[in-house]
Amino acid sequence: MSQQPPNLLFIMTDHQRADSLGMVQSGVEVTPHLNRLASESKVFTRAYNVCPLCVPARTSLATGKYPTTHGVVNNDFKGISAGDHKPIHQYLSEAGYEVAHIGVHHIRVKPGLTERVHFAAWFGDEDYGQYLKAEGLDAAHKGCLAKLRTEIVRNLDGQPVRKTYSGTETAVWPAAAEHFKDSFFAARAVEFLRAERPRPFALFVYLWAPHPPLAVPEPYASRFNPKEIELPDNVGTPASGEPPDRRAGVAGLLAENVSMPHWRRVWAAHLGLVNLADDAIGRVLRALDEAGHADDTLTVFTVDHGEHLGQHAMYQKMEMYEQAIRVPLIVHRPGTEPHRFDIPVSHLDVLPTLLDLCGIDRPGDLDGTSLYGSVTSGMPPRQKTVFSMYAGNDRVSDHRRAVIAGRFKYIYDPEDLPELYDLETDPLEMHNLAAAEDYAEIRHKLHAECRQWGETHGDRIRF
Repeated sequence: MSQQPPNLLFIMTDHQRADSLGMVQSGVEVTPHLNRLASESKVFTRAYNVCPLCVPARTSLATGKYPTTHGVVNNDFKGISAGDHKPIHQYLSEAGYEVAHIGVHHIRVKPGLTERVHFAAWFGDEDYGQYLKAEGLDAAHKGCLAKLRTEIVRNLDGQPVRKTYSGTETAVWPAAAEHFKDSFFAARAVEFLRAERPRPFALFVYLWAPHPPLAVPEPYASRFNPKEIELPDNVGTPASGEPPDRRAGVAGLLAENVSMPHWRRVWAAHLGLVNLADDAIGRVLRALDEAGHADDTLTVFTVDHGEHLGQHAMYQKMEMYEQAIRVPLIVHRPGTEPHRFDIPVSHLDVLPTLLDLCGIDRPGDLDGTSLYGSVTSGMPPRQKTVFSMYAGNDRVSDHRRAVIAGRFKYIYDPEDLPELYDLETDPLEMHNLAAAEDYAEIRHKLHAECRQWGETHGDRIRF
């Protein structure tokens, strides 16, 4: 890599599990392009988001601050609760980068991204909607997705509340894969990379897949045979010692009465979307190489949050189990040796790391720590405790706080029983140790860390 500021290619998918990397199902490699990138990169196998929900997770990564600081603790798509916090796009633009956004837009700050940055290219959901209308596919697209919604009824503040979510139903998307949302976004990213770039660029590609609803175009809808899917042992099975109210959460309600054959169909559809996203990523990476930028571009891949896919008898995210809060994190810096790190790191570490790698001054109010030494020289990340939080989907409810310290994870809920898991001996988190006397000391220690984190970062729940 030259001494000039590096370009940046930042790629994010939605709902993709950390264990999808390297996975083979039904005789098919699920993520061949990401696997190839990982083989040449620094891979952080124990990266955690700060919230298992789209808008808070993406806003935290972009600003380097916890939701309690930037204000977006729920899926506040209108940005009503957002604060004035500088995102990575603005840091790069002010440093002279040509910045482009292609894909879904879930980052909420005030002023908004387009008010802070003059984007060289911006393509989002609105542009894709116009594309579908121009192709005559809008009605078929909306009709397909409407059939994949599930209504659940929750008791919130003593009142029944009805809400629909993308559920576990699956369908074949009614058009060719070239017209699918992520194919559209990948094509726009390829066009950006093929154009002449007069200065360092930062291209952010935010893909939608494998986010439900599970409408999958061919050939991806048939790529994984449901009967050949190898399911984790705890699909459809809650943990021993699960807190009583977990079944009343969104993830638990969405998974009610789902049979094992149906979970196999869910997995096949989800993996089809992961494979589709991987192919889109492959096209973008190939365009980067063909444009002659592969040797002077930092490439980062991560995900906002994972997906339970029936593990713990849950669907979607919105809980603190590994399937929801552990995310892939790949950082490729040309000219450095590949390495895998199995030490907990946070999404909050991404912004300070990128600022250091791009030679941009780092402010002192960020909540993460830089992984610069790990990326450049293979130095192991500093051992630290990692925190994640959840405060409900579209309203404040269902508070969870997670503390990850080495091999242990502690989950605190002010209205329910605590959880403690030994991730080394119980990676599926099926044995809640919080009530075991042998683990009382570690439980008290992690609760104290959780309380101190809450007090330090302005968390308003009762500890």
